[in-house]
Amino acid sequence: MDSARPAGPARAQDAQDGPSSTLDRRHFLILAGAAAAYATLRPGFAEARRDDTRNGFLQPWSLPDDLPATQVEVARALIAAAVLAPSDWNTQPWHFEVDGSTIRIVADPKRALPATDPDRRGMMIALGASLENLLIAARSYGLRPTVTYMPHDGAAGVVAEVAWSNGEPRRDRALFAAIPDRRTNRRDFDGRAIFAQNRAQLTAQVPDGLALHWIDERDPLREAADLAYEATHTQIMDPRAQAEQFSWFRFDEEAKKRGDGIPADALELSGPSSWLAGRYFNPNSWFIRFGAEYAAKQARGQVHSAGAVALLTSARRDETQWLMGGQTYERFALKATQLGIAQHPMSAPIEVSRHRGDLLTLFGAKGEEPLMLVRLGHAKRPDPLPRRSVSVVATFRNT
Repeated sequence: MDSARPAGPARAQDAQDGPSSTLDRRHFLILAGAAAAYATLRPGFAEARRDDTRNGFLQPWSLPDDLPATQVEVARALIAAAVLAPSDWNTQPWHFEVDGSTIRIVADPKRALPATDPDRRGMMIALGASLENLLIAARSYGLRPTVTYMPHDGAAGVVAEVAWSNGEPRRDRALFAAIPDRRTNRRDFDGRAIFAQNRAQLTAQVPDGLALHWIDERDPLREAADLAYEATHTQIMDPRAQAEQFSWFRFDEEAKKRGDGIPADALELSGPSSWLAGRYFNPNSWFIRFGAEYAAKQARGQVHSAGAVALLTSARRDETQWLMGGQTYERFALKATQLGIAQHPMSAPIEVSRHRGDLLTLFGAKGEEPLMLVRLGHAKRPDPLPRRSVSVVATFRNT
């Protein structure tokens, strides 16, 4: 999701953890030249980032505080909240059809990840997160939303239909305020634990039918970190899965132009590593073996730095459960944001089937369906990732 884990590391490791110690003189000179180029070009990249919101193709990370005056503008405001939801690799696999006071959420098959997410679990979780943002926004505006899941058995890709009426008290205001502030934080955390009262508030977001399993002791966290290492390495060395993920990397001004994917800067790489991200994680590159080791070690370090790791599960395996799991995760993430807690979904241990059973065993959740693995802790909040604007992702049938 904005999701979800990028194949690159959150920040540079020590020298022994990266590829530089194994490079010959020629490759060292390449790195040195890349560092000089990066230092020269970085101011231009920063200026480009400041210019992002001037492009009407991008959705701003802001929402109207009060209910808009017209029905069309109400729908636009609700969809503006929905598109700020996270998705694996920031694919944003959604489209919205507006018909009066009804919005249909439609899965976009062109934004699926068939190699990484063959059963569409991650896609449905992302759609559920966008649905939850829409519902929170509706309630915060004093609307009464009702949801129909999988209308007509999901025909035409419609996964949910939301209708609303006026005249309700305004609710969910705190979670609504957190929607523009929620981030997927790939940085190392500072190791501080999650207070018991905060953990209780996070757990309270989980409805009946779903379960939240926690790990916060050092030895189990080390096991979870080793599992993250193995799953990340396995996934990156899978040429088909890595080619798919690499297609969602965005370099230079691509993120600004396309409004999706993971910008290279969001990987928190520094110096020439940022310039060489396209080599490290390109499955056709000689550098991919170093990229796999680099990212795997970073995933392990990310879990080591967490105050806790939580696994969201369901009792059943079906698309409606996955949608509801996405709704639950989004409320969980928004509550964490409200509490000042950083959160980072880590997808590889769930997506790589050979490690999924070990993950469930570690959390004492054998026989359950894993939905989201999230590390929690404290770190400086990163910048938001780009989103495609409402005008790009919505179709209005109103007259």
